[in-house]
Amino acid sequence: MRLRLLCLILFGLHSCISYTQRYALVIHGGAGNITPSNLKNPQAYSDALDSALNIGSDILKRGGSSLDAVEQVIRFFEDNPLFNAGRGAVLTENGKAELDASIMDGKSLLAGAVAGVTTIKNPISAARKVMEKTPHVLLMGEGAAVFAKEQQLELVPNEYFITPESKERFEKAKSMDKHGTVGCVALDMNGNLAAGTSTGGMMLKKYGRVGDSPIIGAGTYANNQTCAVSCTGHGEYFIRNAVAFHVHALMLYKKLTLRQSLQFVVDSVLTPQNGTGGLIAVDKKGNVAWYFNTAGMFRASMDSNGIKKIEMYSK
Repeated sequence: MRLRLLCLILFGLHSCISYTQRYALVIHGGAGNITPSNLKNPQAYSDALDSALNIGSDILKRGGSSLDAVEQVIRFFEDNPLFNAGRGAVLTENGKAELDASIMDGKSLLAGAVAGVTTIKNPISAARKVMEKTPHVLLMGEGAAVFAKEQQLELVPNEYFITPESKERFEKAKSMDKHGTVGCVALDMNGNLAAGTSTGGMMLKKYGRVGDSPIIGAGTYANNQTCAVSCTGHGEYFIRNAVAFHVHALMLYKKLTLRQSLQFVVDSVLTPQNGTGGLIAVDKKGNVAWYFNTAGMFRASMDSNGIKKIEMYSK
């Protein structure tokens, strides 16, 4: 009590409130058949998850916004060919990369997304521009590319996204150790939540197919009343069941905890329909959780207490 009173006297009420606030960050790099036997270089994935955590947590501990943390973490994933987002994304049946991304602000409930983009280097940044610079939520295809150019975002030829490894997997029509969507959820020291998701979609998907990642309420959702959620998996099931919003609704209306809500959605909604995948989430109090029904999911978390977790396999 004396320490708090001294803090108020020396630094002012605002400084003390900021100092005592928590932050938390959770990330994922996709879910799927991730096992020790089929993962070529687990250390590379662990190192990448660690780097992403450091990027996001550095922003949050300096008092930066959850939106900034989410965007910068996902940009890192989009630039890293280990993951199915941005460079190294899986290819459509026509051998091209088509990318989707979304972001949502839990404070304002504003959201932005792009779908089916082929030349925007960092789709997550385009999604944020849609949220902040337009009255819309989702832009697609060429329209999204024109908008990105107007916003002075970097455009690249589609070949930029295609690595020798992604081309090889396309030729063999296998995913091997390439595993899905990437995502990030964060709580900043002002108590604001944000969520973002980015993906190259499904290997050999039909031209024009869009999954859950750019769909607000399906693959991404954030609301300061409850939580922020990012999903990965077979997108059609996540769209049909509004999975990300479903978690929020269970917490808001049924008063379930974060963990209980994730578990209910996966075990009682997705699994009975043969839907596969996983979710990461953080609630308004800084509690973090993840849950999945696949062999593994690249996931990691860090909070203001310095507790860091990096995991890949099912336990």
